[in-house]
Amino acid sequence: MTATRVLVLNSGSSSVKYQLLEMADGSRLAAGIVERIGEKQSRISHSPLASGGERRERAEEFANHEAALRAVSRELETDGYGLEDPRLAAIGHRVVHGGQAFTRPTLVDDAVLAEIERLIPLAPLHNPANLEGITTARTLNPRVPQVAVFDTAFHTTMPEHAARYALDAATADEHRVRRYGFHGTSHAYVSRKAAELLGKDPSEANVIVLHLGNGASASAVRAGRCVDTSMGLTPLEGLVMGTRSGDVDPAVVFHLVRVAGMSVDGVDELLNKRSGLMGLCGDNDMREIHRRVEEGDEAAKLAFDVYVHRLKKYIGAYCAVLGRVDAVAFTAGVGENSAPVRRAALEGMEGLGLRLDDARNEARPQGPDSGKPRLISPEGARVAVAVVPTDEELEIAQQTYALVSEEGPGARR
Repeated sequence: MTATRVLVLNSGSSSVKYQLLEMADGSRLAAGIVERIGEKQSRISHSPLASGGERRERAEEFANHEAALRAVSRELETDGYGLEDPRLAAIGHRVVHGGQAFTRPTLVDDAVLAEIERLIPLAPLHNPANLEGITTARTLNPRVPQVAVFDTAFHTTMPEHAARYALDAATADEHRVRRYGFHGTSHAYVSRKAAELLGKDPSEANVIVLHLGNGASASAVRAGRCVDTSMGLTPLEGLVMGTRSGDVDPAVVFHLVRVAGMSVDGVDELLNKRSGLMGLCGDNDMREIHRRVEEGDEAAKLAFDVYVHRLKKYIGAYCAVLGRVDAVAFTAGVGENSAPVRRAALEGMEGLGLRLDDARNEARPQGPDSGKPRLISPEGARVAVAVVPTDEELEIAQQTYALVSEEGPGARR
């Protein structure tokens, strides 16, 4: 029996999201989420997509990730799959931080686990949970290859002048302080799909990708390789986000510690969880902000304007970095669904070849077309503008399957 299926796991500190994909045609067989792991109110929600059956939900106490993954396996077995299924080729794990060590998807062994653990100080909220998901999955079925796919890997092609901060070099090297970038699987997938939409090979296209969700990042992709991205050492740098500030003067931290008497942890919490759109107007849902703007709410209008202004600056900067831009691609929740954000972000940028077709921008494709990439720029525009729905799970599955099927079980970094 040919093994052509990949289970994608995204293990968070208190949750596990999963999808089972058939790589022969890219179809999804099942998907679900286990939430509130370690709490009494934990629950699992499972959708048997291939059969078209109804979603199954139940509350059950899952003490740890092992209990959660065993529940996932039981749900999959109910649908005729499961972790012991010989058709399962591999399990692909999203890992947030790969540092400079991991530049591509990597088969997991003890040395790889040790390196991911060593990187915990760079991603203390994410890498421990990612590690727990991998070690648990290895325990439940040692036979199945485990593949780590890193959020940072796509950005490791940045030239040194883009990745370096202008800090004392010895201090930066000792503490691994540099720009890593995140959302890499999304930027890889969307830049490739944008090139395909133009009828180009990715090696022939220069693309600016705007991943706009609650977390937001931009990237400049030249000939299929990232040459700059907005997030840095952590996902805090760059664009204005739902609850993150994005770029601020570093001295803001010193000021708040010295003058406001805040602790370092307090400033960290402020910049990551109480800033961005939420900090400016009390909402981090762009749909609610649009509603409030239409009602004349000044705080919401200011938040929207700050968000768009930062976005414009990065688009302009990446036009300069790339020199020639073939496409600007909007993706993720806000990028795919907010016509006002797309319109405002490109307004006044006609001199850079960036124009929108209003009807195309406002259109909301339904049915089978809703998930397809589409152009929203006018015919003959110098720079194509596109909406490209992201699919990070498919990207992880494709990278995982390519590694185990083409490079064999001995493949490493």
